[in-house]
Amino acid sequence: MRKGNHGGRPSVVDDDKLAIARARHAKGESVAAIAMAVVISRATLYRHIGESA
Repeated sequence: MRKGNHGGRPSVVDDDKLAIARARHAKGESVAAIAMAVVISRATLYRHIGESA
């Protein structure tokens, strides 16, 4: 078995996008507006914000 190689699709959300999204969400902005601004889907945003809760 090879070590160090993992399959799967890379994440669309990097640390910068996630930090921006979390800051805007903390200010009370809607998830739909944040997702449009950061250019990710609402479902992806909910999944990543849910990980921090």
